Amino acid sequence: MHVELVIAKLITMLLGFMIAYQAYRGYRRNGSQPMFYVAVGFVFISFGAVIEGILFDVIGLSLFDAGTVATIIVALGMLSVLYALYGSDYRGNQG
Repeated sequence: MHVELVIAKLITMLLGFMIAYQAYRGYRRNGSQPMFYVAVGFVFISFGAVIEGILFDVIGLSLFDAGTVATIIVALGMLSVLYALYGSDYRGNQG
């Protein structure tokens, strides 16, 4: 196990969860639906940052399979953030 890598991954996850928490607070405070999708997106992105190592080292998946799962999770998070930036804003704000 590479302790430095584990620490870096945990810090990355913690920072992502902090961003998600602040986005969720913005959603609750202002009722801003896009902030909800930003929060959800950062949860997925943050979780995806560490899941590859867990799947590989703990579960025993191949590096390819673990990387594929992690990439899909991160991509779902990015799609959620992208929806917050572009998709959800177009419903009532045309013109």
